[in-house]
Amino acid sequence: MPQPSRLLINTGTGKGKSSAAFGVMGRAWARGWNVSVVQFIKSEKWKVGERKLAEHLGIDWHTLGDGFTWESTDLDETAAKGQHAWEVAAATIASGERDLVILDEATYLVKYGWVPVESIVEVLAHRPERTNVIVTGRYAPEELIAIADTVTEMTKIKHAMDIGIGARKGIEY
Repeated sequence: MPQPSRLLINTGTGKGKSSAAFGVMGRAWARGWNVSVVQFIKSEKWKVGERKLAEHLGIDWHTLGDGFTWESTDLDETAAKGQHAWEVAAATIASGERDLVILDEATYLVKYGWVPVESIVEVLAHRPERTNVIVTGRYAPEELIAIADTVTEMTKIKHAMDIGIGARKGIEY
């Protein structure tokens, strides 16, 4: 008898939320799972190492944001891209064709008011039995935490960026 799917959330102010999810991505691929990733904030400008790995492995990858909100020149367009990304994610989940769907930085959809939390809860709570989901991002809403099977909070103790050391290819992306 197959085990029920899982909903995992990686949240908090610390580093490693997406990296942990992408570690599971590799594990799932190695087990023969059909995997999909939807990124809600990062834009095509970001050439992250995980995407390069996913492309090499044949993992379905969607980078649908336009960058960090503080860099946006048109917040309405940024919101529209976030809403479109949610439509893609919801359809991917509802299709039942994936064993694992990673929703990278999806918590910001709720934080910024782009998608009602009830819409996200509805899709995640009624996902196909086969489809496991990992949600990443700061500020996970209580409504998502309530339906999750596993929630991990990454807590920042110290970060190099706090003293002006920028992101490094191979470490942060």
